[in-house]
Amino acid sequence: MRKRAVPLMVGGGAILALGLAGAVGYAIGRTLTAPYSGRRYTTRVLGISSHGDQSTVTLDDTAQTRRPGRYGAFLPDGRHIRFSTDVVVSGPGVARGVTADAADAMAGVERISWTGIEFPTPSEAGLHAVDVTIDSEHGPVPAWVIDSGAGATWALHIHGLGSSRAGTLRGVQVASELGFTSLVTTYRNSAEGPQIGSRRTTLGLEEFRDVERALDYAVKHGAEQIVLFGWSMGANIALHLAHHSRWSDRVLAVIAESPVLDWRATVSANLTSAGLPSWTAHLAYPWLTSPRLARRLRLACEINLELLDWSARDRIRIPTLILQGRHDRSTPWRLAEHVAAVNPYVTLELFEADHTMTWNSDPERWRSTVKSWLRPGLDKTS
Repeated sequence: MRKRAVPLMVGGGAILALGLAGAVGYAIGRTLTAPYSGRRYTTRVLGISSHGDQSTVTLDDTAQTRRPGRYGAFLPDGRHIRFSTDVVVSGPGVARGVTADAADAMAGVERISWTGIEFPTPSEAGLHAVDVTIDSEHGPVPAWVIDSGAGATWALHIHGLGSSRAGTLRGVQVASELGFTSLVTTYRNSAEGPQIGSRRTTLGLEEFRDVERALDYAVKHGAEQIVLFGWSMGANIALHLAHHSRWSDRVLAVIAESPVLDWRATVSANLTSAGLPSWTAHLAYPWLTSPRLARRLRLACEINLELLDWSARDRIRIPTLILQGRHDRSTPWRLAEHVAAVNPYVTLELFEADHTMTWNSDPERWRSTVKSWLRPGLDKTS
């Protein structure tokens, strides 16, 4: 009887291990596809001081607050403030300058939401926008049209997962200076898009359908050639549009800011940043790709991770400029370097920046890089 107990114990251990692996994969899948839940206010305000016209806010000492460049914050009441580019490490915190009005707004505020959004509205970016509605299969999608008066060349701007249209305005400024008409759109289950089903993201797979409707709008209103500006997941959607949309023949180029080039590499990088082994990402893939398990996650459909993978040699066949930060903890810059090395259509520009913060780290370089890269292609089509 004792001899028979050994294989039973081994079998029980294997079942337990499989159960634990399944639970971990389920948890990762749930976190990755979680519905948008609003801004997180995690950066502590340690103090505010004013000396004449100069005001200073002391914040938690973090990699974000220490980084030089143009950054801001959203306050719990929804107001947006900007910090100066000066950074002073002072005792337990980091001091950054603010206007007197911003200091007044922060009085009594304990935590803020750090952001790379420089312009919360088009008017703050010096842009004149008209509110329009894009018809989608799940209801109206809000968008902005920012018309430079040029006409035939349009830029479509696509924000990332957990962000909003305002995040793309950094790129809209450049598009306007180049004479493009800009269409700034969103998609289902985002901060501003229609809320459907379980409100879970499909990592760009189904969101693509809403953004393609925005391309329909642009073409209907005179777009003969289109430049796609995508941020993070929005860049993955842009690449999908450039290669698989019904309007792909009109896509001139893709500007990809901190792009998700391969969701598997991105999930591994994020798990590593969270202190987990990168191999645990593999436990989540069946939950995303299997129709039966995806339903358990309450996803609208299973996710074809291969279709959303742009890392293979010669996979990208549209001129693409990747703007990537060396300190990006979400989308690994080494993958962007690999993609540029194996795809002749891809140009990579590296910045000392975190995820979607390359503009913030050096706005003038970002703007001049995009303009100088796009102009030769525009000259050929003019």
